[in-house]
Formats: sequence, C-alpha cells, structure tokens
Amino acid sequence: MLKAILYIITAVISIWALDSINITNVFKKNRYYQSRILYLFVALSISYLVVNFVYDFFLYSKFL
Repeated sequence: MLKAILYIITAVISIWALDSINITNVFKKNRYYQSRILYLFVALSISYLVVNFVYDFFLYSKFL
C-alpha cells in the first residue's frame, strides 16, 4: 500500500519535472503522440527507480 502511494506521488512529481523539457523538438514533424508516449514512459521509469531507491533505503536502514 505504501509503495502504491509513493508511486503516485513520484509519478506526479516526475511528470511535473519533465514538463519543463520540450521533447517534441527532438522528434520528426507530426509525431506528437509518439513523443507523448515516450514522455509518459520516461516519467514512469523515473518514478519506478525513485520509489524503489527510497523504499529500499528506508527498509535497510530500519526507519520504515
């Protein structure tokens, strides 16, 4: 349950942080949806890595 809450929080934060990058200029013209899918996958990947790091850190340090 705690991991699910952390996933939601970090997903929102990573999407907010990635919003400052204009990723559509990297792609070919008229490839808006492909750039948005990649944007979503990158945000979810960052969220996954951050949650696992924080969760394991607190688990191993016995603070959780």
